[in-house]
Amino acid sequence: MKKTHRDEWRVMVTLKPRRPADLGLTGLDEIAEFIAVEGPITVAVLPRRLGNLGFGALSMSDRLISRDIEGDYRRRCEEIAAELRHRPHVAEVEVTCTETHMCSYCRRPWEELTAEQAADPRMRIDEHSVEGEPTCCDRSIDEFRAERGIPAEGGAA
Repeated sequence: MKKTHRDEWRVMVTLKPRRPADLGLTGLDEIAEFIAVEGPITVAVLPRRLGNLGFGALSMSDRLISRDIEGDYRRRCEEIAAELRHRPHVAEVEVTCTETHMCSYCRRPWEELTAEQAADPRMRIDEHSVEGEPTCCDRSIDEFRAERGIPAEGGAA
């Protein structure tokens, strides 16, 4: 079975600064001039770790803080995004993360046959192989086929 892990949560923010203060550049008017960069600027805003309690070096594992680490990071990023969307120089805000797909049986990266691979006798397991079939281990292939009524590996049609 495919298991998806989400981590490295972040809020991607596209800024269209109209003045130096939009970038936090203030207090230099008497000694500096600013030239705006053409086009938007995109930055990543990372949420503070769940286990960072904000008291200097006091920190603990996210697992000790939350029973739903993925959900808590998503909610924290949504909160950040909601705050940023109200700023006049913010053009776009998107919450994103890195997804890793693993097999729950063999713990290897999840890969599936493409339509081309399923049609190529050298790439498929047997004549019943189809597009989307996992390629990591026999248990995941057996489960995939059982769910779809496809004969088991090497089974008769």
